[in-house]
Amino acid sequence: MTQTILIVGAGILGLSHAFAAAKRGLKVQVFERSATPLGASVRNFGMALVTGQPPGEMLDLARASREIWAGWAQQAGFDLKQNGSYLFARTEAEEHLLDVFCQGRAREFGYRAELLRGADLDRLYGGQFSHHRAALHGLDDQQLYSREAIPALIGYLQRELGVEFHFSTLVSEVEPGYVHTTAGSFKGAQVIVCSGHDYQTLLAEPLASLDPQICRLQMLRVRPKIDLQLQHALMTGLSCVHYGAFADLPEAAAVQADILRDSPHLDRHGIHLLVSPTPYGDLIIGDSHDYGRDPSPFNGEQVDNWMLQLCEQTLGCEVQVVERWQGVYGARGAKPFTWLQVAPGLSAALMQTGVGMSVGPAMAEGNMARLLEEL
Repeated sequence: MTQTILIVGAGILGLSHAFAAAKRGLKVQVFERSATPLGASVRNFGMALVTGQPPGEMLDLARASREIWAGWAQQAGFDLKQNGSYLFARTEAEEHLLDVFCQGRAREFGYRAELLRGADLDRLYGGQFSHHRAALHGLDDQQLYSREAIPALIGYLQRELGVEFHFSTLVSEVEPGYVHTTAGSFKGAQVIVCSGHDYQTLLAEPLASLDPQICRLQMLRVRPKIDLQLQHALMTGLSCVHYGAFADLPEAAAVQADILRDSPHLDRHGIHLLVSPTPYGDLIIGDSHDYGRDPSPFNGEQVDNWMLQLCEQTLGCEVQVVERWQGVYGARGAKPFTWLQVAPGLSAALMQTGVGMSVGPAMAEGNMARLLEEL
C-alpha cells in the first residue's frame, strides 16, 4: 500500500517537499489556507542565488536547487532566466572586496563569477551601467517571476505527479499522522508542516523553543522610463555586507564603514538594493528589513523613497512606481533553516532567512530522504 504524506503549506517549501515525496512514489496531499499561495513565495524577487551563498552547506544546497529549478521550469513551463546576476561596485571599497572575492574565495570554492571592468563593463547594456566601478557577474544565479512560477509548479505537481491540493482549507491542528482541517480530518504516514512565518497556529510550543522572529520587507514594482529591457537580476555593493559569500571577508569591514559613514539610514533599515525583471518589462525592487515578533502593517514612505533613489542611481534612469507591497518571512533562527522532528510522524520545515527560493528545493530532498528511512 502506498504511503501518504500530508503537507501543510503550498509555498516553496511545501511544494519542494511535495515534489520530493511524489517523485519517490508516495501519495501526497497539500493543504493551503488561501485559494492560492499568498505568502513569501509569491511576494519575493524570484532570485535563486548561488553566488551570494556562504561556502559550505548553503552553497551546496543552492547549487543542487539550481538544477531542480531548471527541471521544474522545463516540466512546468515557466520562464527561468539562467544568464546570471550583476552586483555593481559603486565605491573603491566595494570593488576591492569583489576583486578579493574573485581572486580568493571564488577560486577556492568554485563560484562561477567574473568581475567586469572598463570596456567589458561599458559593453553591458550599451553602457547603461558604465557609471559603476565594476560589476560581478554571478554566472550560476537564476531568476523567475514567482507570481507565475509558483502556480505553474502547482499545476505540474497536480497533472504529472498526482499531488492532491486542498486550497481554502485551514489546518487547525496537527498530530502524528493526522491533519485536522476545515474540510475534515486526514490521515497519513507523515505530516510535514511548512507554514512559513506563522509560528502560532500550528506547533506553537515546539516552534517557540527556536525563538523565531519575522522579517518584514517593503517592496515595489516599477517601470523604467527608458527602454531598458533588463534581463538580469541586479544588486549593489550594499549586498556585500548582507550575503554570506562576502560578508565575513576582512575587506567587508571597509564597505560597512563606508555605509555607516555615508548612509547610516540604509544600515538602520536594513536596505540593500535588489532589482528583478518581470517578463513584462517591469522591475521588482527592494528591500528593507524590519525584524520583530509581529510584522507591523505600516510602511514608511521614506524607506520606499530611499530604495527608489538607489534604484534610479543604479539603473541610471528614472522609474515610475506601479505597485507596492510587504514581503514577509521567518528570520533570525539559530541556523538559516530548521528541520524539526516534533514526534514520529510529525515534522516541521522552517526557513529562517530570506533565501528559501535559493536553497529550499534541495533542502526538501534531504528532509524527504531522512523521512523515508522512518517509513
